[in-house]
Amino acid sequence: MTQTLIIGAGITGAALALQLSWRGEAVTLVSTHAEGGLASTASFGWLNASYFLSRPHYHLRHEGLAAHRRLTEALPGLPTNWQGCLWYEATGEAQEETASDLQALGYQVQRLTQPEIAERLPALGPIPESALFFPEEGVADPATLARALIGASGAQVIRATVQSVTEEKGRATGVLTDLGPLKASRVILATGTGTPGLLEPFGTTLPMLTRPGLMVTTNPLPPVCPVVLATPDQEVRQDAEGRLRTPASAGHQSDHAETLGSFPVVVNATLTRLRTLFPGHDIHFAHQAMAMRPVPGDGLPVVGQGPLPGLWIAVMHSGATLAPVVAELLAEEITGGAESPLLADFRLARFA
Repeated sequence: MTQTLIIGAGITGAALALQLSWRGEAVTLVSTHAEGGLASTASFGWLNASYFLSRPHYHLRHEGLAAHRRLTEALPGLPTNWQGCLWYEATGEAQEETASDLQALGYQVQRLTQPEIAERLPALGPIPESALFFPEEGVADPATLARALIGASGAQVIRATVQSVTEEKGRATGVLTDLGPLKASRVILATGTGTPGLLEPFGTTLPMLTRPGLMVTTNPLPPVCPVVLATPDQEVRQDAEGRLRTPASAGHQSDHAETLGSFPVVVNATLTRLRTLFPGHDIHFAHQAMAMRPVPGDGLPVVGQGPLPGLWIAVMHSGATLAPVVAELLAEEITGGAESPLLADFRLARFA
């Protein structure tokens, strides 16, 4: 019998598998989808703490960046890059307010003038009057990173669909899958939008927002975007193959849309915005990835002990930024360590 069953093989499950294996735990991952998960494949992969919903959320996200750096030091060759973000989603006084608020929290912020922006991004079409540069930020394709972490963990991976969590005498004892039962000393739900259905039999409600995500990838281009670019109309980055990767919505992180609209219309609108940002380039659609983003009802992570002993939960958006630090802290708790103050505001009990 394995010590730990982690349900879900996206970036959160993968990071947990690594941290628990480093602590000597025997881990098995169970996932309907291939290693890398589903939501992780449709993630923008922007690692940042410039977006946050509360001060505790900021501190957790900021520590998430540090946790990513600890991973890259421990496992050289991970697909994580720290090119920074050039941000002008807000302008004028709102932009200055953002800069001041982040600096007051200790975040690194550089104010750029129009000539400085043009020097950094000569391919950019309309040059804003000013922008902020966040040098601490970077990118990592969560699905690729998840596969690397699973490989480093040595965890067994079982392709199966979990139907329910099993219990005996009020304690989680494993899961029932379409392949049969799997027993374990503990179960961790890194199951994204599938989590509420697994908790419901225990009388526990986890509200989730409806947040579809569509990631568009273009044909390869010459180097045009050396940073994460966050404009009022579009967030975009360029990958190692020269392809632009972009959410099919403006303000992706704070996007409240519950539907995507017609696929051709949405994609064509996204391509139009990209062609405006980088004029003179032949930009066209290459492929897309779509998934429901795992966003709890208040937008904040849900991490920690579940409704019965032996059952743990790790559900969040953005897992790209948060998974490494959540995995560190939750693995410590699971193996007998103290509860982390960083996770105090993100427990399931707040929805009771």
